[in-house]
Amino acid sequence: MILGEFSKYLQQFDEEIISNKTTATKVLCEWIKLVINKNPKNHIDKIVHREIMLADNQQGDFIIVGKSDSGRVLVNALSNYALSYENFLMSRWLANKKPQDFQKN
Repeated sequence: MILGEFSKYLQQFDEEIISNKTTATKVLCEWIKLVINKNPKNHIDKIVHREIMLADNQQGDFIIVGKSDSGRVLVNALSNYALSYENFLMSRWLANKKPQDFQKN
């Protein structure tokens, strides 16, 4: 349920991830920030509010922490999903490339 909502959000950033303008982990941070900074309207928002804490600074560094054991499991699942999705995008992108595409002219 929560992974599904994050997945929908993450898919909007495919091009930015492929072009190395952002990472899936940064998108995860932005999604959590977006959910935490609004009033919870559904079960997903309520669970994220209750289980996850986000701290960030002006330099763009951040840490995502679970507030309980179940929150830590959720953070771990979201983080693993973000990394695996990024690997999927990059492997799909790489499948169309040839060795000559990486040579400097």
